[in-house]
Amino acid sequence: MISFLRGTVAHIGLSSAVIDLNGAGMSVNATPQTLSGLREGEQGKLFTSLIVREDSLTLFGFSSDDEREVFDILLSVSGVGPRLALAVLAVHEPEAIRVAAHSGDGKAFTKVPGIGPKVAGRIVLELAGKLVPHGTAGAAAPAPSSEAVWKPQVVAAMTSLGWSEKDATVSIDKSLADSPGLAEQGNVAEILRATLRWLGQDGARAGNRVGARG
Repeated sequence: MISFLRGTVAHIGLSSAVIDLNGAGMSVNATPQTLSGLREGEQGKLFTSLIVREDSLTLFGFSSDDEREVFDILLSVSGVGPRLALAVLAVHEPEAIRVAAHSGDGKAFTKVPGIGPKVAGRIVLELAGKLVPHGTAGAAAPAPSSEAVWKPQVVAAMTSLGWSEKDATVSIDKSLADSPGLAEQGNVAEILRATLRWLGQDGARAGNRVGARG
């Protein structure tokens, strides 16, 4: 694995740069923010992630190890490829992405070109617990949010995944019947995950129920 590149910046384009490594030019895709920190003819360093495909080897570069870590975790979401993951980092700082994923803020991801409500809901669902804001571990627990605050956010995430608002509301209430503590904490991402687990592996139970009604 190529962890980073350090060399003379030979060229800077709109979406990539070429780093001269002792006569070998390495093309690296990066966000505009990362590219703006480079200067042609000067030494530059980029943390990198190598994406291997059957017909290509593509390097993506980042100004910090934290950016690369967030990029790699975003790639774990089904339907999110390297270009889209890079687009997320072009719109949001790594910490803002961590906060959005941790709090279940799907709207933050819809600000990224190419990401609609459904994909945003999937990102929040699949990143729950994977991306945590720095300083969260060992810090004092945040004050619990009321149902009036977290419930509309969970319902919105579920409707973006295909459930009706009515079914989403009923499912949330039933899934939390045996977990009052989770409701009191008001963690949107955790409540969303618990509800989907109750529904049965991304809605299998809900699908069966709909089929029975038909």
